[in-house]
Amino acid sequence: MTTTASQTSSALAGRPFWKMHGLGNDFVVLDGREHPIALSDESAAAIADRKTGVGCDQLILLEAPRTPGTDVYMRIRNNDGGEVEACGNATRCVADLLARETGRSNIVIETVAGLLNADAFAPGAATVDMGPARLDWQDLPLAREMDTLSLPLSAGPLANPVGVSMGNPHAVFFVPDAEAVDLASLGPGLEHDPLFPKRANIEAVTVLADGSLRQRTWERGVGITRACGTGACAVLVAAVRRGLIQGRKAVVRLDGGDLTIEWRESDGHVLMSGAASTSFTGTLSADLFRAAGLDETGARVAA
Repeated sequence: MTTTASQTSSALAGRPFWKMHGLGNDFVVLDGREHPIALSDESAAAIADRKTGVGCDQLILLEAPRTPGTDVYMRIRNNDGGEVEACGNATRCVADLLARETGRSNIVIETVAGLLNADAFAPGAATVDMGPARLDWQDLPLAREMDTLSLPLSAGPLANPVGVSMGNPHAVFFVPDAEAVDLASLGPGLEHDPLFPKRANIEAVTVLADGSLRQRTWERGVGITRACGTGACAVLVAAVRRGLIQGRKAVVRLDGGDLTIEWRESDGHVLMSGAASTSFTGTLSADLFRAAGLDETGARVAA
């Protein structure tokens, strides 16, 4: 990507971006590897705004590698501007982006949640080793000690979820018909339940006759999304723990498409395979930030 003079300043206006998505879970990707980018919650939310910004579920910031042997440090901000630990769909997109840039298929991505190894095995597709599923109550975390195989939580038709951490917290509810669940109404209360000190992603899941898993997700800090990669990993792990499927691998069917998830028995790591797509590229405009009451650096304009 060509660097312009405006990128070398502290201005966000004039910065180029990629608009990408994994099965409809969409991202704005900013490159701060050579010229670091300072993002506030407000400036991130302004970029993510679907009416006056570029629009996305998550904003992804690429930073220079911090650990030898890694290709990039990836930071993730939700649509509301808050930073989160992990995003599987974004990891596939970044792997695809860097594979095209470097000509290598194996990409190592560092995040707040740890190192993620990715294999961009074909253009627009990648497998990511999302690391081990974390199943202890402190890993999610939960407010108090309990068995994560059966959490004391319910709302409407949703009850008795499985708790799983994939670097971020998930509560997986198994129901007869995921399509019939009113996630828009039930999701906010469950996300903010006192059981989850850091809030939680909420999945409603149905085991289909062919052994695949139909997943719908209320994503923490975002709302209903067309796909959630870490959620798909958590769903597969939860189904295996409950004995609801044969083996440790299945297709997870999301609103935006399918992911193939495997929970490896040898080391407990979860592998996620699926598509990664680039929609368009562009440049952030100063007007985008003005609409949010910010200056070109993303700082709040004094009244």
